Amino acid sequence: MDDLIGVKIKSLRKERKLTLKQIADHTNLSISFLSQVERSKSSVTLESLKKISDALGVNPSYFFSEFDRKEETTIMRNVVSITNTLENQFFYKDLTGNIENPLFNPILVLLNPGAEREDSYSHSGQEFLYVLEGKLTILIDKEEHELNPFDCIYLDSTTPHNWINKTDSIVKFLCISSIPV
Repeated sequence: MDDLIGVKIKSLRKERKLTLKQIADHTNLSISFLSQVERSKSSVTLESLKKISDALGVNPSYFFSEFDRKEETTIMRNVVSITNTLENQFFYKDLTGNIENPLFNPILVLLNPGAEREDSYSHSGQEFLYVLEGKLTILIDKEEHELNPFDCIYLDSTTPHNWINKTDSIVKFLCISSIPV
């Protein structure tokens, strides 16, 4: 799948007549890293993909579909694979299905025990988090908040934030973020 993501990034960048330097300047990612991603020599994290998506003006879900997106109702069943949750600290599942140009980006996130992104992250738009299972610690501009099952939070994504699992159990939550205009 990462091979396809790199091809799509390069194709969209060329279509928009943008250089690697312009994308690097907008994302604070190195030209070398971006080039490696485009050539499938390096994989991209969701955080980096979000930055690249913002620079290219698309939803991150654009890069996950191998087939044409459509404007129709999509039902997705059994979206979580236990093997994926055990292999990675974070498991992200894009829930937009085949919808072309969605107005928001719903993602199911599973954090394994002790999982934490390296640094707080900010991006354009807004986020809504809804905890399904476990206890999620969210760091917003250096202030910690604990969310239990059925708790939610709405935040301005331009404020640096981070998701942390300080427990011994998997945390499952929905992250719904706005699409930059």
